[in-house]
Amino acid sequence: MADGSHGTPGTTVVVGTPGERSNEFENPGLPPHRPRLADRDPRAEKRAERQVALLFAISAIGTVLFFVGYFLIPLNDTIERLRLQNLTLGLGTAFAMLGIGVGIVHWAKTLMPDHEVTEDRHDIRPESDRQDAEKMVNDILDESGIKRRPLIRNTLLGAALLAPLPAVIIFRDLGPLPGNVLKETLWDTGVRLTRDPSGTPIRAADVTIGSAFHVIPEGLNEVEDKLEEKAKAVVLLMRLDPKELNPSPGRENWAYDGIVAYSKICTHVGCPVALYEQQTHHLLCPCHQSTFDVEHEAEVIFGPAARPLPQLPIEVDDEGYLVASSDFQEPVGPSFWERG
Repeated sequence: MADGSHGTPGTTVVVGTPGERSNEFENPGLPPHRPRLADRDPRAEKRAERQVALLFAISAIGTVLFFVGYFLIPLNDTIERLRLQNLTLGLGTAFAMLGIGVGIVHWAKTLMPDHEVTEDRHDIRPESDRQDAEKMVNDILDESGIKRRPLIRNTLLGAALLAPLPAVIIFRDLGPLPGNVLKETLWDTGVRLTRDPSGTPIRAADVTIGSAFHVIPEGLNEVEDKLEEKAKAVVLLMRLDPKELNPSPGRENWAYDGIVAYSKICTHVGCPVALYEQQTHHLLCPCHQSTFDVEHEAEVIFGPAARPLPQLPIEVDDEGYLVASSDFQEPVGPSFWERG
């Protein structure tokens, strides 16, 4: 245990506890400050200032180089163009980050004060803390020399403003905003339910109790971007005894004579719900074992899924074919998608 741990050179520090033999030694204090070349030679100081400014300028040039590669080198079918763009983007990012990083380190090493100081612990007083913090900020500004070195200040500001832009612009590659893509499918009023993949319309009389059909909207095979649309619109169609269904208020007309249709896309992470247990009327996702109860609007009874499968309202047209009454009333797919 130390009875004294701070002091000025020449004072005596006593180590030990009362009753024990004390060891006394002279406080050596801080080592003498060794001035750097930039501290002794004004020409070296000016040279270091120009070097720091040059590094900041290199950072700004690297940012510009990134934009040149990103916007002015369009991609085509040749591998050479792709390599050229990747090279330009890589060099631009490297120069932008390296220039500003090395410039700040070089600035601190050569121009900012490097003397060591000690500070005794003091009582915490809110007002004095505020004053000390204000003084600390002012001291940092004064010691860094940013007020009296406009060349460094201006180049640093330019590099700092430009350096983050590549990271922001790169988000452009994520593609356009989804808009209503996640909320709308090819289902609409009067669209017939057809077998997947043949596209044959389904009559209500063809669906027997205990049967299950994989269903897509009529005309899906004619859609150019059909893979994306099929992923959203695929449906499982089942028939139960109407007495076993428990529709909530407002959903009494979403089924037809015990025939119900639910999205095949699991609300956990989007896996296909492909297993139907006829005896229990449960739908099972084989990926993570989320289980949905068809008797109670496909509510989750087991597994990590956070919400029921969206139900597709259905009815029968004049020819006896099953058709959709509308689109889904909520977004299909994983629950982390935005729900409207």
